[in-house]
Amino acid sequence: MRYLFISDLHLETERPDITRAFLYCLEHRARQADELYILGDFFEVWLGDDDPNPLAAQVISVLAELAESGVKVFVMHGNRDFLIGKRFCRAARCTLLPDPYVANLNGERVLLMHGDSLCIDDLGYMKMRRLLRNPLSLFILRNLSLKQRHKIGRKLRSESQIQTRQKPSDITDVNLGQVAQVMREHQVRTLIHGHTHRPAVHTLMIDGEPAERIVLGDWDKAGWVLEVDEDGKRLESFPL
Repeated sequence: MRYLFISDLHLETERPDITRAFLYCLEHRARQADELYILGDFFEVWLGDDDPNPLAAQVISVLAELAESGVKVFVMHGNRDFLIGKRFCRAARCTLLPDPYVANLNGERVLLMHGDSLCIDDLGYMKMRRLLRNPLSLFILRNLSLKQRHKIGRKLRSESQIQTRQKPSDITDVNLGQVAQVMREHQVRTLIHGHTHRPAVHTLMIDGEPAERIVLGDWDKAGWVLEVDEDGKRLESFPL
């Protein structure tokens, strides 16, 4: 079987080049796969399934068409789009995965994550993550008016951009000890994640056994795709 992995597209109306590249990727690469995995931050911001965003409607339509063609589509929450819910998944005919999730890829157990929960050295971010992902917070957010959610979304986005620029780069990357611990807990030798915008294939040792961590790239200056099949794993970029 052939699997395709993408993350961190940060789709938004202000970046039609990314949307065009995504649509091209669906038509020319995803249709050749058996399963497509979108590991978070699919959208730059997702304020709820009730947001009448034309871009969201377009994306839902093309994902549903892809699923209709026989490709299974899986989506995972990111830190930008953790309010994606059941309505979106029903319309797009995709399955929402928990984070983390262990997938069976041609007989190999592979751990899939968005990746932000691995950045435990960024104490401010982890505190905010715990607050926003709390079930009570999620309930409150989902029941605010769309106007209120837009206001909160703009504020959080602005603060995040400022704080990210001010933080040392090692603080915003994953903690390698946490990576090893999570992989050990799930008994895997391969981890695939996004979030950090630092695409690479890292080799490591866990309990004396070789392992690998594959980091998906963000779609900004280029698009990034990880393809997995019987011949191996290939992390590739292409121009937008």
